[in-house]
Amino acid sequence: MFQKIKKTSFPPENKPILIWDGTCGFCKYWVTRWKLKIKDAIAYKTYQEAHKTFPDIPLKEFKKASRLIEPDGSVYSGPDSAYRCYTYSDSFKINMHKWYINSRSFQYLSDHGYNIIAKNRSLMFKLTKLLFGSDPTHFKPYWLYYILTIILLVFIIFQ
Repeated sequence: MFQKIKKTSFPPENKPILIWDGTCGFCKYWVTRWKLKIKDAIAYKTYQEAHKTFPDIPLKEFKKASRLIEPDGSVYSGPDSAYRCYTYSDSFKINMHKWYINSRSFQYLSDHGYNIIAKNRSLMFKLTKLLFGSDPTHFKPYWLYYILTIILLVFIIFQ
């Protein structure tokens, strides 16, 4: 499981930075989605290029989970980094970050779900492309087609 780090003594100066794994296709896909929603309200850097900027955060922790680091030094880790990123979006109205900090059950499910995804990134990347398409800038609702096909098949078989 990833370690939750509360603060860094080396905060970014201008705006928050989302630090993610630049070698992970799954991560790149979803960071591309976030960039579309959040635009330039935050900076995006891979841990491979940014980890030396934050010497008080162990490299192994950057490898385990994404981190959002804010100008006040606050560090948000794993699913909370994603939820916190969306608070900078004008188009994303659901404040999942608030749910994360206020609900122990939501936090537990998010942390463990994130951990499962992080340990199976290549499989999750394949699943993401299967459900949403290969291009993160143009989501395709393939998952909806799969559900409708299953419902149609069940209807035909059991009629």
